[in-house]
Amino acid sequence: MLTLILLVLAVIGLLIVMRREAGALPALAVTAGLGLVGLVAGASILGVLLLVATAGIAACGLPALRTRWLTPRLFAMFKKVAPRVSDTERTALEAGSVAWDGELFTGRPDWNKLLDYRDEGLSDEERAFLDHQCGVAAGMCNAWEIARERADLPQELWDYLKQEGFFGMIIPKAYGGLGFSAKAQSLALQKLSISETLMVTVGVPNSLGPGELLLKYGTEHQKDHYLPRLADGREIPCFGLTGPRAGSDATAIPDTGVVCKQLVDGEEVLGLRLNFEKRWITLAPIASVVGLAFRLFDPDHLLGDEEDRGITLALIPRETDGMEIGRRHHPIGSPFLNGPIKGHDVFVPLDTIIGGPEMIGQGWRMLVECLSIGRCITLPSGATGTAGYALGWSGGFARIRRQFNVPVAEMEGVQEPLARMAALAYVSRAAVYQTANTIDHGEKPAVPSAILKSQLTEFQRVILGDAMDIHGGKAVTLGPRNYLGIGYSANPVAITVEGANIMTRNLMIFGQGAIRCHPFVLEELAAKDADDLAAFDRAFFGHAGLIFGNAARALTQGLGLGRPSVPFDEIAAPYARDIARLSAGFGLCADAAMASLGSQLKQREMLSARLGDVLSNLYLASMTLKQWHEGHKVEGEAALLHYGCRFLLGRAEQALDELFDNLPSRALGRALRVIVMPTGRRWKRPEDALTREIAQAVSRDTALRHFLLDATWQENDGSRDNPLARYNALLASQERAEALYRRVNKAYAKGELPADALHPEERVEAALAKGLIDEEDATFMQEREAAVLELLTVDDFAYDAFVTDKTKVLRHQPA
Repeated sequence: MLTLILLVLAVIGLLIVMRREAGALPALAVTAGLGLVGLVAGASILGVLLLVATAGIAACGLPALRTRWLTPRLFAMFKKVAPRVSDTERTALEAGSVAWDGELFTGRPDWNKLLDYRDEGLSDEERAFLDHQCGVAAGMCNAWEIARERADLPQELWDYLKQEGFFGMIIPKAYGGLGFSAKAQSLALQKLSISETLMVTVGVPNSLGPGELLLKYGTEHQKDHYLPRLADGREIPCFGLTGPRAGSDATAIPDTGVVCKQLVDGEEVLGLRLNFEKRWITLAPIASVVGLAFRLFDPDHLLGDEEDRGITLALIPRETDGMEIGRRHHPIGSPFLNGPIKGHDVFVPLDTIIGGPEMIGQGWRMLVECLSIGRCITLPSGATGTAGYALGWSGGFARIRRQFNVPVAEMEGVQEPLARMAALAYVSRAAVYQTANTIDHGEKPAVPSAILKSQLTEFQRVILGDAMDIHGGKAVTLGPRNYLGIGYSANPVAITVEGANIMTRNLMIFGQGAIRCHPFVLEELAAKDADDLAAFDRAFFGHAGLIFGNAARALTQGLGLGRPSVPFDEIAAPYARDIARLSAGFGLCADAAMASLGSQLKQREMLSARLGDVLSNLYLASMTLKQWHEGHKVEGEAALLHYGCRFLLGRAEQALDELFDNLPSRALGRALRVIVMPTGRRWKRPEDALTREIAQAVSRDTALRHFLLDATWQENDGSRDNPLARYNALLASQERAEALYRRVNKAYAKGELPADALHPEERVEAALAKGLIDEEDATFMQEREAAVLELLTVDDFAYDAFVTDKTKVLRHQPA
């Protein structure tokens, strides 16, 4: 019995030391103290074993001892197995900053650090712009007209965007821009997402492009000249990075610039001769100034001894001799302006280099630093805005569309996708808003940008698919009345651009996060490169302490012991505690995968993707909790929090489960499963009752529906048709209509109305004639049914309307 008691005390003591990462001395106190007790009290075998363990801990845990024999051997081994980090990889790793994503790697996230990013809200000027200018711009769009009749935005909309400074949201007021916060920029793009073409047209100049590059790296002359012109739309920018042979691997660009001298107006000028071929460049067909990425060479050593000067960025006016520009691609489902740019022996002076000659070779760093912010905002905001519109339309349609004498919103087969849409929209808006808030606090979130871009555009894919299913024939028949189909067909654009989701999920999220966000890996690699044994010792054994700590935290929290303290209310606290538990499990699994696979982990993309999925879902759940914590909660919002967090945490557990099943070392996989999930998986799909509650709320005129749609265009001023405004108006009178439907249909079922009164309008007339309803109710229902029928109606066209070459029309029947 004494032996068992001492063993239990030793395990508890060591778990406490490990959980706190308290170091070797407390561990020595536990094992040495209990070992001596065992020897004195008669448990000699256990006492000896504990003293042997004490010697081992001292030899490995005390720096004065381990640096004499263990650390040099480990350092030599580490140099052999550590993955080589290329210069381009190192540039990407060093770009941006680490914030909450780093906390999730520690296994003991400090929630107060996340809450310290306080949301100061929007300025009055920003709010007014969202309410007025963004609403006016959204109201000037019709998807069919833009996609099929114009293949462009209307001229009056282009004029309005320039006049109101839409292209200068990120440009400071000192240069004539709006100087908006990241949050305001995000919310503006969400509202403009009623048209994917409009969102992209405004989003790209405010994201990765000449404007942001000039702000951060441009010379004062470049800023003074270009920024005011970009802000008011006198200059339309584009940025040429990708090409036929360089897409996801942007560092492999074959486009070149060669330093040379050339006579210009009789004067010899030092400059660059460029040869390039770019594709998929947004706004290229109409751009007046082209940002260009290329590889610079100096074969004649006109600038110095180095020949290969690296990736460099320049800003080139459209009219420059030798540049071919103006043709366009045809992006799937969307006519946003996108096209190729070519150049053969294009000569430009050195002062066209962004930032001047001192920024030669810094192009890749410049790009990844800008992308870490821009990729957090443009496409994630577009996906979030699309989610809001799709949810608003779908909830309204499901309520007014009746089958079997009931709204289809009452059918569970429709409620399931409707609730899923609402939950994903809720998570998306929380994630993009709270990440934008960290940007406003000075962060440059590199890993979160990859998470948001890939995850939220995948959410958009699911949401649009669900919306199409709910709408059925209404959405699959294109025409001016179809507000959904064109956006649905354009969704692959968001999936593909700014880092294809396949690459981002499989390579970037964990691949970059494992080194950039990990508390010790970057220090270990730096120590290796510097051949610094002391720095390696500190980093390596700190890393070892983290591994033991995460193992102890994952196991004990998985067993329900030692729950961490979290600063949330009773609704959110369980999710925060489980994020902490899974964070410890994730940190342990990440270290186990890196240790067991080493440099091979780069090639084991499916394993890397699953680890990235865990990190992504924990990050999204954290942002959702912060939004709940700081928000003005509305009735029914708790149901969305429950659904969203259960969905995300369930996906995180699923990814861990698949990781355990697929690690090459089966023993390691089984051991990790026991430690990380000692009682099995906790989170299942949200229950049906939650699904029904959410679906009912978003398909009725409720506070929750208004809350989810507050970043959408809902005005109906008569200048343009707004289906969302019409759905909202119908939902506002839904209760009155439902009561009348029940009365009239009940009378029809009893045979009190003529059997041939098959249309709702006919039954209303018959009910009025029978005195079952009064004149006011009859007028209300007739007007309502006319509005409903208009929303349910689809378009039809002349037989040959879609034939571009009328000579090829087949006339199957005589005219």
